[in-house]
Amino acid sequence: MTNQTEVKFRIRKDDQVQVIAGREKGKTGKVLKIDTKKGVVLVEKVNMVKRHVKPTQANPSGGIIEKELPLHYSNVLLFCPKCNSGVRIGIKAVEATAKKGAKKAGTAVKKTRVCKKCGGSVDKA
Repeated sequence: MTNQTEVKFRIRKDDQVQVIAGREKGKTGKVLKIDTKKGVVLVEKVNMVKRHVKPTQANPSGGIIEKELPLHYSNVLLFCPKCNSGVRIGIKAVEATAKKGAKKAGTAVKKTRVCKKCGGSVDKA
């Protein structure tokens, strides 16, 4: 039995990502769910499969449904809108003004994710 450890991701929920390997290579989508223990991400409208389901109380008709399957996190890259492609990212400390009512007034240090190609911030404002 292997000992599974949690993986530290730089990808977060609601990020735009691009698939870089597998049969879905080149497609982009929004991250719906992340499982750090298994090391997988669920991307919207990517890796779609058809499943035959029995009738249940929740789904009385049963039938064939389409759903997304998770991808391994190493097969996706964060999507940079400026570069219009999947890019590697780095972490950069940026000075930001402290929130109103904070104990220390003035500036605070905030970490942000930056594109390694263009240097622009990938985080949403």
